[in-house]
Amino acid sequence: MNFDRIFKENRQPIIAAFALFLIVVTLSFSSEYFWTVGNVFNIGKQASINLIIALGMTVVIISAGIDLSVGSLLALTISVTAVLGIANEMNIVLAAFIAIVLTVAAGTLNGVIIQYGKVPAFIATLGTMGVARGVVLLISSGNPSMSFPSAFLWIADGKILGIPFPILLSLVMVIATVILLKYTRLGREIYAIGGNEEAARLSGINIPFVRIVTYSLSGFCCAIAGIVFAARVGAAPPSAGVGYELNAIAAVIIGGTSLSGGRGNVMGTVVGAFLMAVISNGLNIIDVDPYWQGIVIGTIIVFAVMMSNLRSGNR
Repeated sequence: MNFDRIFKENRQPIIAAFALFLIVVTLSFSSEYFWTVGNVFNIGKQASINLIIALGMTVVIISAGIDLSVGSLLALTISVTAVLGIANEMNIVLAAFIAIVLTVAAGTLNGVIIQYGKVPAFIATLGTMGVARGVVLLISSGNPSMSFPSAFLWIADGKILGIPFPILLSLVMVIATVILLKYTRLGREIYAIGGNEEAARLSGINIPFVRIVTYSLSGFCCAIAGIVFAARVGAAPPSAGVGYELNAIAAVIIGGTSLSGGRGNVMGTVVGAFLMAVISNGLNIIDVDPYWQGIVIGTIIVFAVMMSNLRSGNR
């Protein structure tokens, strides 16, 4: 086994994993509460929402796209579920299903606009972000007081074999995304489009289909994360998901996925999501002003992109 080649190909996620290890060790000595079972599970649940969104973002970025609408689509899922299931007294499961379908449709619309409208992904998803947030405010009337039934809250608080359900759900979605990208034809085509779209077209790849599917998958991940978020908060705040696109992109880039497309892996995204969750949790435990979290995350993103660009230049 050529360890030197493996390290060169996975340098950034390996460095991120090492950074995560150092931070965990440091926090272990900084606070006696860090390694408590409750706090470990709390980190897992906190990371799960960002991780699920970041999985969809990983697929999109590998295809050389970007999705800035993920936070608003998460909020759309929450608000539609609340309006149908609480305000209109629909069965909460059916309400959540309808919300998921609508959010996937919104993600699909992103892909259609980008592919057939020839609108750059940055602009298209920025527009969708504003539209979706406006729809959320419109249908909820800006009312954050809608509370979900206790049975629904099991999604966030329930456990299977002693492990919180959000952690297990994110694990299932990680496995599914790994299988998609590594072992399916669609996954290979996503990498091909991100690496060289013209070469992919000449190879007979159905670029419109693949591109639209990537944004549909991003919408699906936002919808699932939205259901988990709603259950964890127990309400439907219209401001839900604000800034989550930054967190998702950070997790993906920290994990080594290239913003230029064609390169990246799911396990790097997992490391990136947990690194961010551990940093956020650690800052809270040692009682650091929460405003510093944005500064830390922003600095990490810039550093990760610099490393990615330097790596691409060396290649």
